[in-house]
Amino acid sequence: MNVPLWVWILTIGLTTVLLLVDVVVIGRRPHVPSMGEAGRHLAFFVGTAILFGVGVWYFSGADYAAQYYAGWLTEYSLSIDNLFVFIIIMAKFGVPEKLQQTALMVGIVIALILRGIFIAVGAAAINQFSWIFYAFGAFLIYTAFKLAREGNNDDDEFEENGFLKWVEGRFPATNQWHGTKLMIKADGSRIITPMFIVILALGTTDLLFALDSIPAIFGLTQEPFLVLTANIFALMGLRQLYFLIGGLLKRLVYLGIGLAILLAFIGVKLILHAAHVNELPFINGGKPVLGAPDISIGQSLTVIVAILSITTIASLIKSRKDKSAVEVR
Repeated sequence: MNVPLWVWILTIGLTTVLLLVDVVVIGRRPHVPSMGEAGRHLAFFVGTAILFGVGVWYFSGADYAAQYYAGWLTEYSLSIDNLFVFIIIMAKFGVPEKLQQTALMVGIVIALILRGIFIAVGAAAINQFSWIFYAFGAFLIYTAFKLAREGNNDDDEFEENGFLKWVEGRFPATNQWHGTKLMIKADGSRIITPMFIVILALGTTDLLFALDSIPAIFGLTQEPFLVLTANIFALMGLRQLYFLIGGLLKRLVYLGIGLAILLAFIGVKLILHAAHVNELPFINGGKPVLGAPDISIGQSLTVIVAILSITTIASLIKSRKDKSAVEVR
């Protein structure tokens, strides 16, 4: 896929403009978005993501469009899982409702920047080392096993990572909220506010999730432009999704299992792809394993849609049955 430099610049430029508009508007008027507002914004981002895929189809063909849609759906489903942890973070730090939108927005900006770096590093590693697909595949299968064992056990208390603990220990901080301000002046010195810590928590937590999602999408497409745009569209609508389906998230009881199956499938696909381009001397004498099955992007997209659909339907049925059982009692 040959993407001209001006397309890269235009894509990154438009993304930056949208983010800046959001940051400025929300920063001036912190508020809890209504269901209608969140729904309209989410529909805009989802619709734009779908239209972008149509554009990829028109200019580059159906195969690249399928790669983009498979990557976007995978990243979006993994991002929905992130929302469970975001809810826990908001509760732990006691973020006022009208400030949650600002915290999410800035956290997402940080996440986009960090993911961009991850994507660049991942693309460079893939171009340089074909064996990296074995490592990605093994890591995804391990992650899938771990996720399946844990299920949707996201109600555990959020544990601050080492970087957050270092920041809190290194810089003076206040427990008082001061609107959207990240720092304030007190006694002649600057101190950080709870908003600063929350934004760091959201951004760095998403970075940990990227350790799963970036290898996963590289298992569906090795085109850096598609990897980047799929991540952009997955994260851009995350804030609206947080407010729109906060209650619905609790009903997706099988989401963890569904994502585990999805990650395991992509992990196997990565290992099979690695076998096709094998250069490791201790595997088939350093030659490609020609007999290894090949999973096409069309098959991958079908499997991804099937897994997500079955997971959602089964979760809603289970939640409805549980609710009915409680009402009967």
